[in-house]
Amino acid sequence: MRILVVRLSSLGDVVHAVPAVAGLRRTFPDARIDWLVDDRYRELVDLVAAVDRRIGVPRTRRLTRLPRLVRGLREARYDVALDLQGLLKSALLARSAGARRLIGLERAHLRERPAGWLYSETPRLGDPVHVIERNLALVACLGVRARPFEFPLADRSSAVVREARDALGADRARPFALINPGAAWASKRWPPARFGALARGLARTCGLRSVVLWGPGERALAERVVDAAAGAAAPAPATTVGRLVALARAAAVVVSGDTGPLHVAAAVGAPTVGIYGPSDPRRNGPWSPRDIVVSPRQPCRCRLRRAGSTGVVVRRCVEARPCLASIPVEDVAGAVARRLAANDA
Repeated sequence: MRILVVRLSSLGDVVHAVPAVAGLRRTFPDARIDWLVDDRYRELVDLVAAVDRRIGVPRTRRLTRLPRLVRGLREARYDVALDLQGLLKSALLARSAGARRLIGLERAHLRERPAGWLYSETPRLGDPVHVIERNLALVACLGVRARPFEFPLADRSSAVVREARDALGADRARPFALINPGAAWASKRWPPARFGALARGLARTCGLRSVVLWGPGERALAERVVDAAAGAAAPAPATTVGRLVALARAAAVVVSGDTGPLHVAAAVGAPTVGIYGPSDPRRNGPWSPRDIVVSPRQPCRCRLRRAGSTGVVVRRCVEARPCLASIPVEDVAGAVARRLAANDA
């Protein structure tokens, strides 16, 4: 059997698709399983042991690579294409592969409803809560049985952990916290001054100094956290997805808002504390029962839903004061202390 999985973006959603792909490999050990993914996130898919071929989709307005991409998809002669994204773009790319069966999300779970017109099959998914459960429900139509979530991500050696400890001036065997203050949407970012105060508290009460992650365009944000930490934190080295995996595996705890690095950390089994406001942790939060989510004490009014969709609209906060700004440092510090204690139990 030849199977094409389409999940283009974003980083967290690509992570959430890994258990479905692992389930396909477990059910069809001899199948060819290819993954069509945005070029920006191909590095993560390169770590997924269950995949035979990773096919990058360029993020460009120029379509010069598109005809070659489509020809390559058709030459593979896929038996099944699975669209785990539910966008018109992902459905069109899946359709262009020419697979005999094109399986996609039913209408209630689509991000863009016209995508549903292109599928040959839309199995009933029931009412899964988490995105990972939804993806597993979709591949269940091929006989994949749900098991505890599996993330077969390769562990590639990296010097980044040593570099991070050197930046802290700490012993290389000493544990550290990993803090991620960035997010694509401002409504998901806890104030950097509070991350800095958290780092000071972790150093004082837990003996943990903090490494502060930063992605493209976020170096200044990381420096603000480091400045507010007053010597209790240092910026991470320049970090690729593979280096992020290594840092998360080595960290005593990872603290982040609802964004890709948090989901990568959860996938590799790192102890995590998520800071959630306008997005719903039941849908895309950490899934380990030991991990902890901190939310505003009052329900967030920003959490809006598109009519007939499970997509959560959080790009803009509707309040003058963002809901995440109402989460005090002591709430997050207490969650970190509980998560560390659970890890030691």
